[in-house]
Amino acid sequence: MLAVMPCTVIRAGIVVTHADGGACVLRDQRLVVDGATIVELRPAARDDADRGPGAGFFDASRHLVVPGLINTHHHLYQSLTRCLPSAQDAPLFDWLTTLYGRWRHVSYEAVKLAAMVSIGELLLSGCTTTSDHFYLFPPASDVRIEAVLEAAETLGIRIHACRGSMTLGASKGGLPPDDCTEPDARVLEDSRRAVEQFHDPSPLSMRRIDLAPCAPFNVSPELLGDTVSLARSLGVRLHTHAAETLDEERFCLERFGVRPLEYLRRFGLLGPDVYLAHCVCLNHDDVRLLAETRTAVAHCPCSNMRLSSGIPPVRQLLDAGVTVGIGVDGSSSNDGGNVLAEARQALLLQRVQRGVGGMRVAEAFAIATVGGADCLGRDRLGRIAPGMVADLALYRADDIAFAGAIAQDPLGALLLCHAPRADRVMVNGRWVVIDGKLATVDERQLANDLNQAVATRYR
Repeated sequence: MLAVMPCTVIRAGIVVTHADGGACVLRDQRLVVDGATIVELRPAARDDADRGPGAGFFDASRHLVVPGLINTHHHLYQSLTRCLPSAQDAPLFDWLTTLYGRWRHVSYEAVKLAAMVSIGELLLSGCTTTSDHFYLFPPASDVRIEAVLEAAETLGIRIHACRGSMTLGASKGGLPPDDCTEPDARVLEDSRRAVEQFHDPSPLSMRRIDLAPCAPFNVSPELLGDTVSLARSLGVRLHTHAAETLDEERFCLERFGVRPLEYLRRFGLLGPDVYLAHCVCLNHDDVRLLAETRTAVAHCPCSNMRLSSGIPPVRQLLDAGVTVGIGVDGSSSNDGGNVLAEARQALLLQRVQRGVGGMRVAEAFAIATVGGADCLGRDRLGRIAPGMVADLALYRADDIAFAGAIAQDPLGALLLCHAPRADRVMVNGRWVVIDGKLATVDERQLANDLNQAVATRYR
């Protein structure tokens, strides 16, 4: 890992961040990072010294500087099976049953390698914090949550590692094969271990553990209730998939007699410490329930489109005051990990459904930054301001992808154009992307290693 600089001074040509009135664009700024914290943001002056004693300096006068992007839902291991031909044209339940046959063979090293590839993609898009919903712990494998944690530490991303679970196998009426599921007791024991051993609740934490039953169709009712109780006794957040498809809605109605959100409510799996992935199939009562319970939503537009799941009512959620973040979802249902592209897709999708007022540019920027921070309960992420964590993404303002647009509106350029790869990315005061390349690993070797693993076992 790269050492944290004691102090970094950045001369920024354009800064896009959030103020009390919403998104704002600032030009010619002096940004000072001390350790892992932003300590100064002000207009640059001609007589500013580029360097102080022991300080590093970066000339970002030709850059667009934004808060590090936040991804609120992913399955990092799924780069093992992205673009699998037999799953390319399947809706969610068929897609899952096809992929379970490959995923049952996962190993510690395969998960770590796949997670490194997925994290590398995220960082290169400007993402500095990710949530990872990892629920695949076949009892016959050596997989542990440490595989994901090691990958995150190696590349330098901030992570919410969700210790997920599947316990309702096919023999009990669930979707996954039995050999992909765990006993409830094993899940609870390892969930407690993961939190007690790895969770860091401090404001600048690089690693937090959330507890995350996978979905109503693959987790026993007993485990849902026990996981909620455990998470709240340990003071950690809760996450799960919810209301993703009509198939899930039918499953809940037929098996439990209620819609998915009402089912979760009965177990206490709604509240200000909960964020739910997808929430595609919502009615007005569901939206009201999310708002009343202050439950957040991780919106995953590309995955919802790829699996033909539908279009979530994001406009209604935002109008009701529900916190919404962006999620790229797993690499097997998105086939990529670009957070800016996901926010752009969210904007366009709402406009397809609800007209040009469906989502504004500033709202798309917000769900990729402050919305994500609020989903994860991280009030020092998502903004560039003194006292905030030094998580930054820098894009070349003179990249041809922005040509013409930057002169019109830098925020619009970021969300409406096809943004290039980030030129620099800082996480916790440390440069983890330099000159458009990962700073801690050889990305070509990483890609080659994953391709070889996929070709030999996961095709």
